[in-house]
Amino acid sequence: MQLLVVLTALTACRHSAAPVPVEAQPEAASGCRAVEPVRGRGGMVVSAHPEASRIGAEVLRSGGSAVDAATAMAVALTLVEPQSSGLGGGGFLLHHDAETGTLTAWDGRETAPAAATPQLFLADGEPRPWPEVVPGGLSVGVPGLLRMLEAVHTEQGRLPWAEVILPASRLADAGFTVTPRLAASICQWEGLDDPHPDCAGHTDLPDFLRSIDPLRRHPTTRAYFYPDGQPLQAGSTLRNPALAATLRDIAESGSDALYTGERAQRIVDAVAGAHNPGTLTADDLSRYAPVKREPVCLDYRGHRVCGHPPPTSGGTTVLQILGLLESTDLAVLDLDGPDATHLFAEAVRIAWADRDRYLADPAFAAVPVDAMLDDAYLATRSRLLTSRRAEAFEPGELPVPTLPEAGACPEGDDTTHLVVIDASGDVVSLTSSIENAWGSGVMVDGFLLNNQLTDFARSPGTANSPAACKRPRSSMSPTVVYGPDGAVELALGSPGGSRIIQYVARTLVGVLDHGLDAQAAITRPNLASGSSLELESDCGLPAWSDATVSALEGRGHPISRRSLNSGLHAIQVTPEGLLGAVDPRREGLAIAVEGPE
Repeated sequence: MQLLVVLTALTACRHSAAPVPVEAQPEAASGCRAVEPVRGRGGMVVSAHPEASRIGAEVLRSGGSAVDAATAMAVALTLVEPQSSGLGGGGFLLHHDAETGTLTAWDGRETAPAAATPQLFLADGEPRPWPEVVPGGLSVGVPGLLRMLEAVHTEQGRLPWAEVILPASRLADAGFTVTPRLAASICQWEGLDDPHPDCAGHTDLPDFLRSIDPLRRHPTTRAYFYPDGQPLQAGSTLRNPALAATLRDIAESGSDALYTGERAQRIVDAVAGAHNPGTLTADDLSRYAPVKREPVCLDYRGHRVCGHPPPTSGGTTVLQILGLLESTDLAVLDLDGPDATHLFAEAVRIAWADRDRYLADPAFAAVPVDAMLDDAYLATRSRLLTSRRAEAFEPGELPVPTLPEAGACPEGDDTTHLVVIDASGDVVSLTSSIENAWGSGVMVDGFLLNNQLTDFARSPGTANSPAACKRPRSSMSPTVVYGPDGAVELALGSPGGSRIIQYVARTLVGVLDHGLDAQAAITRPNLASGSSLELESDCGLPAWSDATVSALEGRGHPISRRSLNSGLHAIQVTPEGLLGAVDPRREGLAIAVEGPE
């Protein structure tokens, strides 16, 4: 996709009193490409980059499971979409086992180092500005993605571990073509100094983001993305021999090749020696373990919608939005008209009030998820919805369960989304991230480290304040939907910071309430409800009508027009077979796989 730089959402949720945080992260985007759904009857893969999708499709053709293909794609995205996710970050995964009919949630969220305290981001008793704490070692959490992928593969993989890791290693050695989106994401920081001539038009950053400059603070990162002092340009070939070597070691020795030994010590040294040094230790890395959790689910208009539980707020909040809207017959309303848009925006605000009050790492806070999704509670809250005026909402009064014993360190967790269905009907929906575009900017052995600790509240005293070994709250929202017959009918998710929740919920409304196919639902213009009502512009998709905008303003919604660069990816199960859907705002690719060769 031909992409220019604009301002869009941060790639994972950040503590904020409003649904959309002030500290928005620039992403590469410009007009949208024309996209048609991909159809097939065997298996299917969808990811944010064509090379990753091709690797996933080959794994399925070789007889691999959905987990095998998802693992291969997630690892490959470390190379081809380095600004968004990778080995240095974390993720949340849903896995549907077709044989047993069970859905499992896997938590690979980053954790804070054992030395972290609630004062992590304070200076002289006051929270440091968000752009000040993003770059460098202080924001780096213990990566969780690889340990999680390995654990899921141990249970659900069909191919040997090395066979799903080595394709990305070979690609890293051979090199891949830099896409316009990747080049633009590099160029966006050029406005800090004298921009390179090839970056003209790609450097319009707001002032509060100019101090981050994640790519040029750290010598290894700068050398990789600015070879010979010049930013990488679209069409050039980018090789990563350091990552290739890392992946060969992981293929041979498993995740221990990253979490223990010399490589782990290099990570520790890089964090300690970076701008804003952090406290990550070798013990923090070696003790990391993913968590298997029960998904959260809600019945909605005859469907069973399931998401990931805390520490991500995504699943619970998506379900709350749907539960609040169920009392309204949305099908009779114009999907992008003022009535439906107003009701959706208000449902977001109501759900967000609860999200900010109650959701956090359940090992450290009493999280009343069951009460938040209780039918009677949602019915009461839905009465706050009106068709008249935009409102501000307080959180509901919920019975908070007994606070768990304080969480403890165990003895010795930009964003992307991918979806896989294999020939046996197993499903993976995985959202992974290094948080901000380019994460902390610290690069070790060919991959970038995350800045996920900035997803904590920067002030002490809240459910989402930092603590030793705690997992920061997220908005990642991998989702699986079951039809009235109990069979999987849709799997989806998106990047987009705190807007992820709204992108996913709005797509679900399009499919489940209005009968759109997944591609048509994803292609609709985006919105984000926060301190203002953000309506997507500059994408070339069907536009918001002047009449709708005027009516929304008349109901008290402050309107802002901006790019809202979601990255929704979905696979829908239809009577005609599988339908793969990609977001026209990005460069993703769906590939149908008829079966093993």
